Amino acid sequence: MTETRWLDERESAAWRGYLAMYTQLAARLHREMQADSGLSLTDFEVLVRLTDQDEPRLRVGELAQALQWEKSRLSHHLARMQRRGLVVRQECPEDARGAFIALTGKGRTAIEQAAPAHVETVRDLVFDQLTEDQVDALAAIADCVLDRLNETE
Repeated sequence: MTETRWLDERESAAWRGYLAMYTQLAARLHREMQADSGLSLTDFEVLVRLTDQDEPRLRVGELAQALQWEKSRLSHHLARMQRRGLVVRQECPEDARGAFIALTGKGRTAIEQAAPAHVETVRDLVFDQLTEDQVDALAAIADCVLDRLNETE
């Protein structure tokens, strides 16, 4: 058994700062999104994934993978979004067991109305506080950690 490689003080402060930032930022973004548009942050994430496609639809499994959600969580969330008319389930003609989740007109309108306020909140809370070098560093850090996560899956 290998010995635990504990974080030193600098690493621990950075890690705890990141966790506090992530928690507070996610909570604030969720509150602002809900107040501004009536969408949850998770609704917005689903809608963003769909609008990023040339044809605004994805297979359920692809959407689950893109969001890193368990299929059961996604299924429940999509059912709620369907009831609100934001997305629809479409059968897949090539695979009788498969289905697509597609953006509706109401879903497109919802994200188009929510996006400007969301971007302004992100800019205000994050990017307006950072220098260009810090933005570059943030992007590099994210790329490095994501690369490692993808390596180890």
